[in-house]
Amino acid sequence: MNRTVLMLAILAAVSCSTGPKDGQPLPLSAEEISIIMEQDSVMKVYTVCDPEDSLLLRQPCTDFTAEDLQSDVYRTLAEKMLVTVNDPSQNGVGIAGPQVGISRRVVAVMRYDREGKPFGVYPNVRLDSLWGEMTHGPEGCLSVPGRRGTVPRYSTVLVSYTDPQTLETVRDTVSGYTAIIFQHETDHLDGVLYVDKADTVFVK
Repeated sequence: MNRTVLMLAILAAVSCSTGPKDGQPLPLSAEEISIIMEQDSVMKVYTVCDPEDSLLLRQPCTDFTAEDLQSDVYRTLAEKMLVTVNDPSQNGVGIAGPQVGISRRVVAVMRYDREGKPFGVYPNVRLDSLWGEMTHGPEGCLSVPGRRGTVPRYSTVLVSYTDPQTLETVRDTVSGYTAIIFQHETDHLDGVLYVDKADTVFVK
């Protein structure tokens, strides 16, 4: 079995093990737990330069279970996503689960709308509404190295996510550049890259 066929088989198995059952997410698989717990604090960032990485980047993501959100495995993933996006080798403003090999609905976003520009991690995240002026601005992506593009985005979004401590749904209205980051990162969770929406894409 060659490497590409093997990767397809693994992805199919992971998809089956993490897909929704009667509308409910399934627990983290052994493969996902291994990726989270066995990597260094700076995780591998999946890129379109590798055909096998691209297969995972194009997969729609699923939610976490309540049990997983309150586990050490989820806390480790959240911590490692923050370390990875802040590492000088990446130096990003956001990162999504599939970019570190985890097909779950989680993003880390730099909150330019808050004092100190802190990062937040948002599991089971969705954009419930998008509105306001549509702007066309420059974007890049850790998973599309060496490229930039001009992408249309809404100016305001309503973000919903699950609080890992209370397991309650939290909603947050976000505007400006932070809203653009949320749109970019949540696109990843649907298998969409900014180049799919860009007016133009060019070499840095």
